Amino acid sequence: MIKSIFFDLDDTLLWDKRSVKEAFRATCEYANTKYDLQPEQLEAAVREEATTLYASYETYDFTKMIGINPFEGLWGNFLDDDDNFRKMKDIVPTYRKEAWTRGLNALGIDDPTFGEELAERFPEERKKKPFVYEETFNVLDQLKDDYCLVLITNGSPDLQNTKLNITPELVPYFDHIVISGGFGKGKPDPSIFEYALSLVPYNKDEVVMVGDNLMTDILGANRVGIKSVWINREDKTRNEVIPTYEIKHLEELFSVIK
Repeated sequence: MIKSIFFDLDDTLLWDKRSVKEAFRATCEYANTKYDLQPEQLEAAVREEATTLYASYETYDFTKMIGINPFEGLWGNFLDDDDNFRKMKDIVPTYRKEAWTRGLNALGIDDPTFGEELAERFPEERKKKPFVYEETFNVLDQLKDDYCLVLITNGSPDLQNTKLNITPELVPYFDHIVISGGFGKGKPDPSIFEYALSLVPYNKDEVVMVGDNLMTDILGANRVGIKSVWINREDKTRNEVIPTYEIKHLEELFSVIK
């Protein structure tokens, strides 16, 4: 019988991809008020430049291990007490400005000052758009009294806590919140799952992990021998990582755990 449910945060409970998409849309539409450009083209250019730049920094291996993507680097401040996060804190102002300036350059616009303005605008737009899936609170309401709920999220504690601060209704549902940057390793490393298991008084066969990412949430759960539920809202093709269960909507979780 399942007694504890481990949840991923981004794109499982929070609709992070939509938040990022809407922040890009708002910022690029603002850019269109100054220059005659296609907002969608600027977004694509900035995403490409950001991804390339992000991989060029010395912090890249660390961000991969902790699970921080290039677009989180475009709005996170990384005010964490760790040498690697301190390096990121120093890098991100230049990274943001460069990503947006190069994005403009790709469209034939040479304006570093405006690139910097867009770089500062994007984080503000992202903070204003904390989308949560419509079923999230209904599901958590039905689970909270009968299950020990644990949140396991990859990322910087400062950034993930910012996401939780702008959606404060989420936090009270969870008995424990584990953030990879605070722990020191990210999903799918088995150690972060073992740590989460140590926080709950249950055996592995009484725990299930719910997440949207096969290569982090599901692979990590598989490695420590706990059941996994892959929420596949976008009808993605499964790879070599096999979840115990697959669902398309969070409310399908009830039939799985019962």
